[in-house]
Amino acid sequence: MVIPVYNSEGTISKLVYTLLKVLDSYDCEIILVNDASKDNSEAMCETLALRHYQVKFISLRKNRGEHNAVMCGLNHCTGDYVAIIDDDLQNPPSEIIILLNKAISGDFDVVYARYEVKQHSFFRNAGSWLSNRCATYLLNKDKGLYLSSFKIIKRELVGEIIAYKGPSPYIDGLILRCTDNIGSELVLHESRGHGKSNYSFRKLVSLYLDMVINYSNKSIRFIIMAGLLMSSFACALAGYVFYEKLFLHLMTSGRAILSIILLFSVGMLFIVIGFLGEYISNILMTINNTPQYTVKSKINIDEAPAEYLNKEHDRKRLRVQRYGE
Repeated sequence: MVIPVYNSEGTISKLVYTLLKVLDSYDCEIILVNDASKDNSEAMCETLALRHYQVKFISLRKNRGEHNAVMCGLNHCTGDYVAIIDDDLQNPPSEIIILLNKAISGDFDVVYARYEVKQHSFFRNAGSWLSNRCATYLLNKDKGLYLSSFKIIKRELVGEIIAYKGPSPYIDGLILRCTDNIGSELVLHESRGHGKSNYSFRKLVSLYLDMVINYSNKSIRFIIMAGLLMSSFACALAGYVFYEKLFLHLMTSGRAILSIILLFSVGMLFIVIGFLGEYISNILMTINNTPQYTVKSKINIDEAPAEYLNKEHDRKRLRVQRYGE
Protein backbone atom coordinates (compact mmCIF):
# COMPACT_ATOMS: atom_id res chain seq x y z
CA MET A 1 0.00 0.00 0.00
CA VAL A 2 1.49 3.35 -1.08
CA ILE A 3 -0.10 6.61 0.06
CA PRO A 4 1.33 9.98 -1.12
CA VAL A 5 0.71 12.44 1.70
CA TYR A 6 0.41 16.21 1.26
CA ASN A 7 -1.33 18.55 3.72
CA SER A 8 -3.65 15.81 4.99
CA GLU A 9 -3.49 16.20 8.75
CA GLY A 10 -7.27 16.03 8.88
CA THR A 11 -7.61 12.66 7.12
CA ILE A 12 -4.40 10.63 7.34
CA SER A 13 -4.97 9.11 10.80
CA LYS A 14 -8.51 8.03 9.99
CA LEU A 15 -7.34 6.57 6.68
CA VAL A 16 -4.54 4.53 8.25
CA TYR A 17 -6.68 3.17 11.11
CA THR A 18 -9.42 2.23 8.65
CA LEU A 19 -6.88 0.45 6.45
CA LEU A 20 -5.46 -1.47 9.41
CA LYS A 21 -8.97 -2.60 10.34
CA VAL A 22 -10.08 -3.51 6.81
CA LEU A 23 -6.84 -5.33 5.92
CA ASP A 24 -6.40 -7.01 9.31
CA SER A 25 -6.60 -10.52 7.78
CA TYR A 26 -3.98 -9.69 5.12
CA ASP A 27 -0.20 -9.56 5.42
CA CYS A 28 0.14 -5.93 4.40
CA GLU A 29 2.33 -2.88 4.75
CA ILE A 30 1.28 0.76 4.53
CA ILE A 31 3.91 3.14 3.16
CA LEU A 32 3.23 6.82 3.84
CA VAL A 33 5.31 9.22 1.72
CA ASN A 34 5.13 12.78 2.99
CA ASP A 35 5.74 15.11 0.04
CA ALA A 36 7.06 18.03 2.14
CA SER A 37 3.66 18.92 3.60
CA LYS A 38 3.21 22.40 5.05
CA ASP A 39 0.88 21.31 7.86
CA ASN A 40 1.28 18.79 10.68
CA SER A 41 1.09 15.71 8.41
CA GLU A 42 4.72 14.72 8.97
CA ALA A 43 4.41 14.50 12.76
CA MET A 44 1.17 12.55 12.49
CA CYS A 45 2.71 10.08 10.05
CA GLU A 46 5.71 9.62 12.34
CA THR A 47 3.39 8.82 15.26
CA LEU A 48 1.45 6.29 13.19
CA ALA A 49 4.66 4.56 12.07
CA LEU A 50 6.02 4.38 15.61
CA ARG A 51 2.77 2.89 16.94
CA HIS A 52 2.18 0.32 14.19
CA TYR A 53 4.85 -1.90 12.69
CA GLN A 54 2.76 -2.32 9.51
CA VAL A 55 3.06 1.42 8.85
CA LYS A 56 6.25 2.61 7.16
CA PHE A 57 7.04 6.28 6.77
CA ILE A 58 9.26 8.25 4.38
CA SER A 59 9.57 12.02 4.59
CA LEU A 60 10.84 13.91 1.53
CA ARG A 61 12.97 17.03 1.79
CA LYS A 62 11.36 18.81 -1.17
CA ASN A 63 7.90 18.81 -2.69
CA ARG A 64 8.14 17.03 -6.04
CA GLY A 65 4.51 16.17 -6.75
CA GLU A 66 2.23 13.16 -6.38
CA HIS A 67 3.86 10.94 -9.00
CA ASN A 68 7.36 11.41 -7.59
CA ALA A 69 6.07 10.59 -4.11
CA VAL A 70 4.36 7.45 -5.42
CA MET A 71 7.59 6.49 -7.19
CA CYS A 72 9.41 6.76 -3.86
CA GLY A 73 6.86 4.45 -2.24
CA LEU A 74 7.09 1.92 -5.08
CA ASN A 75 10.86 1.80 -4.64
CA HIS A 76 10.41 0.72 -1.02
CA CYS A 77 7.39 -1.60 -1.15
CA THR A 78 7.71 -5.39 -0.86
CA GLY A 79 4.21 -6.86 -1.41
CA ASP A 80 3.03 -9.18 -4.17
CA TYR A 81 0.43 -6.52 -5.03
CA VAL A 82 0.74 -2.78 -4.41
CA ALA A 83 -2.31 -0.55 -4.04
CA ILE A 84 -2.00 3.20 -4.59
CA ILE A 85 -4.62 5.32 -2.85
CA ASP A 86 -5.00 9.06 -2.21
CA ASP A 87 -4.90 10.53 1.28
CA ASP A 88 -8.26 12.33 1.10
CA LEU A 89 -10.59 9.40 2.03
CA GLN A 90 -12.64 9.82 -1.16
CA ASN A 91 -11.75 6.21 -1.98
CA PRO A 92 -13.13 3.93 0.78
CA PRO A 93 -10.28 1.63 1.94
CA SER A 94 -12.60 -1.39 1.77
CA GLU A 95 -12.65 -1.02 -2.03
CA ILE A 96 -9.00 -2.15 -2.14
CA ILE A 97 -10.16 -5.72 -1.60
CA ILE A 98 -12.43 -5.43 -4.65
CA LEU A 99 -9.48 -4.32 -6.80
CA LEU A 100 -7.26 -7.06 -5.34
CA ASN A 101 -9.82 -9.80 -6.07
CA LYS A 102 -10.19 -8.49 -9.62
CA ALA A 103 -6.41 -8.49 -10.15
CA ILE A 104 -6.02 -12.05 -8.82
CA SER A 105 -9.03 -13.57 -10.56
CA GLY A 106 -8.20 -11.99 -13.92
CA ASP A 107 -4.41 -12.23 -13.52
CA PHE A 108 -4.11 -8.56 -14.48
CA ASP A 109 -0.87 -6.60 -14.18
CA VAL A 110 -2.83 -3.58 -12.99
CA VAL A 111 -6.46 -2.88 -12.12
CA TYR A 112 -7.76 0.71 -12.20
CA ALA A 113 -10.73 1.95 -10.21
CA ARG A 114 -13.60 3.45 -12.17
CA TYR A 115 -16.53 5.38 -10.75
CA GLU A 116 -20.19 5.54 -11.62
CA VAL A 117 -20.31 9.04 -10.11
CA LYS A 118 -17.19 11.07 -9.33
CA GLN A 119 -17.47 13.34 -6.30
CA HIS A 120 -14.85 15.84 -7.48
CA SER A 121 -15.27 19.53 -8.24
CA PHE A 122 -16.09 20.63 -11.78
CA PHE A 123 -12.50 21.85 -12.28
CA ARG A 124 -11.01 18.51 -11.15
CA ASN A 125 -13.45 16.49 -13.28
CA ALA A 126 -12.66 18.65 -16.31
CA GLY A 127 -8.94 18.15 -15.70
CA SER A 128 -9.38 14.37 -15.40
CA TRP A 129 -11.42 14.29 -18.61
CA LEU A 130 -8.75 16.25 -20.49
CA SER A 131 -5.96 14.10 -19.04
CA ASN A 132 -7.68 10.89 -20.17
CA ARG A 133 -8.36 12.29 -23.64
CA CYS A 134 -4.70 13.27 -23.99
CA ALA A 135 -3.58 9.83 -22.78
CA THR A 136 -5.86 8.16 -25.35
CA TYR A 137 -4.22 10.07 -28.20
CA LEU A 138 -0.64 10.36 -26.97
CA LEU A 139 -0.18 7.06 -25.11
CA ASN A 140 -2.50 4.84 -27.15
CA LYS A 141 -4.72 4.22 -24.13
CA ASP A 142 -7.92 2.29 -24.67
CA LYS A 143 -10.82 4.75 -24.92
CA GLY A 144 -12.86 2.86 -22.33
CA LEU A 145 -10.10 2.87 -19.70
CA TYR A 146 -10.20 5.56 -17.02
CA LEU A 147 -6.78 6.36 -15.54
CA SER A 148 -7.64 6.67 -11.87
CA SER A 149 -5.08 7.47 -9.18
CA PHE A 150 -6.66 4.60 -7.21
CA LYS A 151 -5.27 1.32 -8.56
CA ILE A 152 -3.52 -1.93 -7.66
CA ILE A 153 -0.35 -3.13 -9.40
CA LYS A 154 1.27 -6.55 -9.58
CA ARG A 155 4.77 -6.98 -8.13
CA GLU A 156 6.37 -7.79 -11.50
CA LEU A 157 5.03 -4.60 -13.06
CA VAL A 158 6.25 -2.53 -10.10
CA GLY A 159 9.76 -3.74 -10.91
CA GLU A 160 9.37 -2.50 -14.49
CA ILE A 161 8.03 0.88 -13.35
CA ILE A 162 10.84 1.63 -10.90
CA ALA A 163 13.42 0.85 -13.58
CA TYR A 164 12.66 4.37 -14.82
CA LYS A 165 15.15 6.77 -13.21
CA GLY A 166 14.27 10.03 -14.95
CA PRO A 167 13.34 13.14 -12.93
CA SER A 168 9.71 13.36 -14.15
CA PRO A 169 7.87 10.06 -13.62
CA TYR A 170 4.29 9.75 -14.80
CA ILE A 171 3.01 6.51 -13.28
CA ASP A 172 0.18 5.89 -15.73
CA GLY A 173 2.47 6.60 -18.68
CA LEU A 174 4.99 4.07 -17.35
CA ILE A 175 2.23 1.50 -16.85
CA LEU A 176 0.91 1.94 -20.40
CA ARG A 177 4.48 1.71 -21.70
CA CYS A 178 5.03 -1.63 -19.96
CA THR A 179 1.79 -3.61 -20.31
CA ASP A 180 -1.54 -4.03 -22.08
CA ASN A 181 -2.81 -6.50 -19.48
CA ILE A 182 -4.97 -3.91 -17.73
CA GLY A 183 -8.31 -4.30 -15.98
CA SER A 184 -10.78 -1.96 -14.32
CA GLU A 185 -13.40 -2.37 -11.63
CA LEU A 186 -16.33 -0.25 -10.49
CA VAL A 187 -15.88 1.11 -6.95
CA LEU A 188 -17.42 3.78 -4.76
CA HIS A 189 -16.23 7.38 -4.75
CA GLU A 190 -17.21 9.54 -1.79
CA SER A 191 -17.31 13.31 -1.42
CA ARG A 192 -14.39 15.09 0.21
CA GLY A 193 -15.01 15.55 3.91
CA HIS A 194 -11.97 17.67 4.74
CA GLY A 195 -9.86 20.26 2.94
CA LYS A 196 -9.71 20.77 -0.81
CA SER A 197 -7.95 19.18 -3.77
CA ASN A 198 -4.21 19.83 -4.04
CA TYR A 199 -4.37 19.79 -7.84
CA SER A 200 -4.06 23.37 -9.06
CA PHE A 201 -4.15 24.60 -12.66
CA ARG A 202 -0.34 24.85 -12.61
CA LYS A 203 0.04 21.22 -11.48
CA LEU A 204 -2.38 19.99 -14.14
CA VAL A 205 -0.47 21.87 -16.86
CA SER A 206 2.78 20.37 -15.55
CA LEU A 207 1.23 16.89 -15.69
CA TYR A 208 0.11 17.40 -19.30
CA LEU A 209 3.55 18.64 -20.32
CA ASP A 210 5.18 15.58 -18.74
CA MET A 211 2.77 13.37 -20.68
CA VAL A 212 3.41 15.18 -23.96
CA ILE A 213 7.16 15.68 -23.65
CA ASN A 214 8.41 12.57 -21.85
CA TYR A 215 6.07 9.78 -22.91
CA SER A 216 5.10 10.45 -26.53
CA ASN A 217 6.66 11.70 -29.77
CA LYS A 218 3.30 12.61 -31.31
CA SER A 219 3.65 16.26 -30.31
CA ILE A 220 6.77 16.62 -32.47
CA ARG A 221 4.99 14.91 -35.34
CA PHE A 222 2.05 17.29 -34.90
CA ILE A 223 4.39 20.29 -35.13
CA ILE A 224 5.98 18.84 -38.27
CA MET A 225 2.56 18.34 -39.86
CA ALA A 226 1.52 21.88 -38.88
CA GLY A 227 4.70 23.23 -40.49
CA LEU A 228 4.00 21.30 -43.69
CA LEU A 229 0.43 22.61 -43.80
CA MET A 230 1.64 26.18 -43.28
CA SER A 231 4.19 25.80 -46.09
CA SER A 232 1.55 24.31 -48.40
CA PHE A 233 -0.84 27.15 -47.64
CA ALA A 234 1.88 29.74 -48.28
CA CYS A 235 2.73 28.11 -51.63
CA ALA A 236 -0.95 28.00 -52.64
CA LEU A 237 -1.39 31.66 -51.69
CA ALA A 238 1.71 32.64 -53.65
CA GLY A 239 0.37 30.75 -56.67
CA TYR A 240 -2.97 32.56 -56.39
CA VAL A 241 -1.30 35.99 -56.21
CA PHE A 242 0.85 35.09 -59.24
CA TYR A 243 -2.27 33.96 -61.15
CA GLU A 244 -4.10 37.23 -60.37
CA LYS A 245 -1.24 39.37 -61.53
CA LEU A 246 -0.37 37.36 -64.66
CA PHE A 247 -3.81 36.47 -66.03
CA LEU A 248 -6.30 38.82 -64.39
CA HIS A 249 -4.00 41.84 -64.24
CA LEU A 250 -5.18 42.65 -60.72
CA MET A 251 -3.04 44.57 -58.26
CA THR A 252 -3.99 43.70 -54.69
CA SER A 253 -1.96 44.79 -51.71
CA GLY A 254 -2.71 41.68 -49.67
CA ARG A 255 -1.67 43.44 -46.48
CA ALA A 256 -4.39 41.81 -44.38
CA ILE A 257 -3.51 38.32 -45.65
CA LEU A 258 0.19 38.90 -45.09
CA SER A 259 -0.46 40.20 -41.57
CA ILE A 260 -2.51 37.10 -40.68
CA ILE A 261 0.15 34.80 -42.11
CA LEU A 262 2.88 36.66 -40.22
CA LEU A 263 1.06 36.48 -36.88
CA PHE A 264 0.20 32.82 -37.38
CA SER A 265 3.78 31.99 -38.32
CA VAL A 266 5.21 33.83 -35.32
CA GLY A 267 2.77 32.03 -33.01
CA MET A 268 3.75 28.64 -34.44
CA LEU A 269 7.42 29.59 -34.12
CA PHE A 270 7.02 30.34 -30.42
CA ILE A 271 5.20 27.03 -29.91
CA VAL A 272 7.98 25.11 -31.64
CA ILE A 273 10.67 26.91 -29.65
CA GLY A 274 8.75 26.21 -26.44
CA PHE A 275 8.50 22.49 -27.21
CA LEU A 276 12.18 22.27 -28.09
CA GLY A 277 13.03 24.13 -24.88
CA GLU A 278 11.01 21.63 -22.82
CA TYR A 279 12.75 18.69 -24.50
CA ILE A 280 16.20 20.21 -23.97
CA SER A 281 15.35 21.03 -20.34
CA ASN A 282 14.29 17.44 -19.65
CA ILE A 283 17.39 16.08 -21.37
CA LEU A 284 19.61 18.33 -19.24
CA MET A 285 17.85 17.31 -16.01
CA THR A 286 18.30 13.65 -16.91
CA ILE A 287 21.98 14.10 -17.82
CA ASN A 288 22.55 16.00 -14.57
CA ASN A 289 20.99 13.11 -12.62
CA THR A 290 18.25 15.28 -11.14
CA PRO A 291 16.70 13.02 -8.47
CA GLN A 292 13.07 11.96 -8.53
CA TYR A 293 12.95 12.64 -4.79
CA THR A 294 15.26 13.28 -1.84
CA VAL A 295 14.60 11.46 1.42
CA LYS A 296 14.83 13.34 4.72
CA SER A 297 13.93 10.53 7.13
CA LYS A 298 12.57 6.98 7.28
CA ILE A 299 10.75 4.90 9.89
CA ASN A 300 10.30 1.09 9.66
CA ILE A 301 11.89 1.07 6.18
CA ASP A 302 14.23 -1.74 5.14
CA GLU A 303 17.48 -0.53 3.62
CA ALA A 304 17.39 -3.06 0.78
CA PRO A 305 16.17 -1.43 -2.47
CA ALA A 306 12.81 -2.63 -3.76
CA GLU A 307 14.27 -4.21 -6.90
CA TYR A 308 16.06 -6.74 -4.67
CA LEU A 309 12.93 -7.56 -2.71
CA ASN A 310 11.05 -9.17 -5.59
CA LYS A 311 10.10 -12.50 -4.06
CA GLU A 312 9.84 -14.37 -7.33
CA HIS A 313 13.25 -13.07 -8.35
CA ASP A 314 14.75 -14.27 -5.07
CA ARG A 315 13.22 -17.72 -5.43
CA LYS A 316 14.62 -18.12 -8.94
CA ARG A 317 18.05 -16.98 -7.78
CA LEU A 318 18.05 -19.52 -4.94
CA ARG A 319 17.08 -22.34 -7.31
CA VAL A 320 19.94 -21.43 -9.64
CA GLN A 321 22.38 -21.47 -6.75
CA ARG A 322 21.16 -24.88 -5.60
CA TYR A 323 21.44 -26.37 -9.07
CA GLY A 324 24.97 -25.00 -9.38
CA GLU A 325 26.16 -26.54 -6.12
